Amino acid sequence: MKIDVLAELAATLEQRKTAAADSSYVASLHAKGLNKILEKVGEESTETIIAAKDALTSQDKSELINETADLWFHTLVMLSHLDLGPDDVLNELARRFDLSGLEEKANRSK
Repeated sequence: MKIDVLAELAATLEQRKTAAADSSYVASLHAKGLNKILEKVGEESTETIIAAKDALTSQDKSELINETADLWFHTLVMLSHLDLGPDDVLNELARRFDLSGLEEKANRSK
């Protein structure tokens, strides 16, 4: 049986959202507010970009995988803080399946 990692993580993030800030990293981020969460997303984005650049010259891609996991995690915390979850993003990605990338991008600017 395959575990739906995103669903499990989203459920855990929702549970920890209301936990005591001193007992959970996720709760401490929520307690500090959206700006702190966004700061973490930005930090992890930068670290992911650097790891991707480094991956060009390395056989070991584990740092890129680790940084991407950190970025996804903090992005999920951000979504949770705004009462959204991975299904909201997955539904949007599914909606785009029958659109060309150029068409989808053009429709966003209208």
